[in-house]
Amino acid sequence: MKKYSTTYIKPFVSCSLSANSLLTRVLFILVGLVMTFSVHAQTEQPDSVKVRQKDSLRTYQLQQVEVYGKQDQVEHLKPVHNTYLIGGTKNEVINISTLNANIAEKTGRQLFAKIPGIFVYDMDGSGNQMNIATRGLDPHRSWEYNIRQNFIMTNSDIYGYPASHYSPPMESIQKVELIRGTASLQYGSQFGGMINYITKQTDSTRKVSFESINSAGSYGLFSSYNAIGGRIGKLTYYAYYHKRVSDGYRKNSESNTEAQFISLSYRFSRKVNLKAELGRSTYLYHIPGPLTDAMFKEDPRQSTRSRNYFNPDIYIPSLTLDWHLNETTQLSFITSAVLGSRNSVQIDAFATVGDTINPATNSYKARQVDIDNFNSYTSEIRLLKTYTLGGLPSSLSAGIRYINNDLHRRQLGKGTTASDFDLTLTDPNWGRDLHFKTQNMAVFVENLFRITPKFSVTPGIRYENGVTDLSGKISYYDAQDVPNKIKHHFPLAGLNTQYQINPNHTIYGGWAQAYRPVILKDIIPGSVLERANKDLKDAFGYNAEVGVRGNFANWLYYDVTAFQLLYRNRLGNLILTDPDGTSYIYKTNVGDSRTRGVETYIEGKLIKRTTLQFSVFTSTSYFDARYIKGAVSTGTENQDITGNYVESAPKWTVRNGANFWYKHFSATLQYSYVSQTFSDALNTPTPSANGAKGPVPAYGIWDLNMSMHFGGNYVFRLGINNLANTQYFTKRPTFYPGPGVWSSDGRSIVASFGVRL
Repeated sequence: MKKYSTTYIKPFVSCSLSANSLLTRVLFILVGLVMTFSVHAQTEQPDSVKVRQKDSLRTYQLQQVEVYGKQDQVEHLKPVHNTYLIGGTKNEVINISTLNANIAEKTGRQLFAKIPGIFVYDMDGSGNQMNIATRGLDPHRSWEYNIRQNFIMTNSDIYGYPASHYSPPMESIQKVELIRGTASLQYGSQFGGMINYITKQTDSTRKVSFESINSAGSYGLFSSYNAIGGRIGKLTYYAYYHKRVSDGYRKNSESNTEAQFISLSYRFSRKVNLKAELGRSTYLYHIPGPLTDAMFKEDPRQSTRSRNYFNPDIYIPSLTLDWHLNETTQLSFITSAVLGSRNSVQIDAFATVGDTINPATNSYKARQVDIDNFNSYTSEIRLLKTYTLGGLPSSLSAGIRYINNDLHRRQLGKGTTASDFDLTLTDPNWGRDLHFKTQNMAVFVENLFRITPKFSVTPGIRYENGVTDLSGKISYYDAQDVPNKIKHHFPLAGLNTQYQINPNHTIYGGWAQAYRPVILKDIIPGSVLERANKDLKDAFGYNAEVGVRGNFANWLYYDVTAFQLLYRNRLGNLILTDPDGTSYIYKTNVGDSRTRGVETYIEGKLIKRTTLQFSVFTSTSYFDARYIKGAVSTGTENQDITGNYVESAPKWTVRNGANFWYKHFSATLQYSYVSQTFSDALNTPTPSANGAKGPVPAYGIWDLNMSMHFGGNYVFRLGINNLANTQYFTKRPTFYPGPGVWSSDGRSIVASFGVRL
């Protein structure tokens, strides 16, 4: 009798072995496994199935069958997806559960390996945050994207601080939907596009199901993810708890992460479903401080700070109503909030400035305390109507989104001289105490017209109407100069087209306008020598693209896109002089940039049999991101930057790999290459002595990940990240977590074991 097994990859439990506190962690895992196997033994069904027929009881022995199959790791959305119109856009869907990747630490170059053009910024240790960008945009906290979870917006404050500090564990994610900016008229105005993290769904055929994922690895990594779900009558539920700790690659870089999530869905009828969700994520990251280039070369694992900490704590409550009014009309209403704080306590200085004890006081210098409080509320109603026009089905999507945000920023607080995480102030007065309040209403409508069964055109418009008010006090600034008002009035237009040559090949293309609001950091004067323009303009521009995707005989898959992204009214600093001869730094719009490029994904399945597969792939992008107009301050004068490269925009990003799969075993070997980038618009060619400016050298990374499925419900994974132990860094930040070189992780090993019952 054959053993029954499944070959689609189920959510798993990651368990990596660590050198620190090894015995404690092994015992913790063993206890969890004993409990898991005990539950499994009690619920296991016998091989025989009893069937009552008339008055007799007969026993039938069912033959078990071994089934093999493999789900594609990257797919594409349908032209009509939920209440969104996707036809004609550049989009990808990543099936996280099928990946051979370091999920416990959210290694971006592995998770997004087959998405061409993804630039990953490594800075927050072992997977605390995802920092990605495309097409020459800024990867900091992925803030050029509209970030969502289950279609719920998670950007902390889309107008004040658009970073997504909410960071759910990747173990909780089933798939990631990524749509480029040409669909921005529906989900928002971000240049990058939308990233939608879809959480795992419960087994609705059971009242109770359980999943546990435990991970451990190099540098003290230990992670535990535990989830429970099921359906009772019309109520479906799913909840998880996640905990991860790590000592970090560098000295003084420990992190401690927690996340919780609960989803309750009640189906009133076949047409009406109401879902309530609450997600929370928090972590405490010990910030090791920036390095100079000399320090990095000497020892990339060293630290310049021992008393710096970062701590975001974010809650995302939401309520979603899906109502199918009839067979052709669907209504969706979502109301949600982003509530929480972004806290830091640190010595904010260049790497060349030491944090030492003052002999006169026998104590450290008092640290700076900064706290952001987010109060962001969003309500959106969307309508999808399918109708027939000229004998062909067409779809109309329309909606309204209302946002009411209040970002309360308190900075330059005088903290303690202690070394632990402590937000206590020794002086009750903040150096900056500001409110950045925004109210905005957006209305949009798009229509997918099918001109022929193969050709569709989707025009659309969006109108943004709102205002942001800055108020509060800055200790070194005149109170009358602080208030600032920014109006957001943008009519936006776009057009997407798609032509299906045949079932295997599709041509797509589009053009859509977008804008990026002026955010709070752009207008706060850093000192009495700085002033903010009272007539600042939001960044404005467009995405344009044309591409073709498909496959040849289901063995050679491809997706090639050429694009242009225009980004006007970039923010920066200029040197200006008053009539009396006083010079000052002026925060204002400084210029425009344009990114042109090609994004290419090709995968060939060289062996494709029932129990054996072997494929090779390349995910390659070429970007030419340059300033086409502008000037910035050098500190003493203004310098023209026309023709300079945009910061953190590599010309080449290449990820090549090979996938091997045999029955229940699979492995992926991957090489990632990123060419040189610049840290500043001046394209400073030689690193400064403090490491704050200069080029970021090119780097190449090898990764190997393997997995083994057994028993139907169990999986073991082993990954070796950065096989060659390459010493590299991805960016020189200009603000958080500090100007200078930030080392990325060297070689590490992560072993994982998972179960789902």
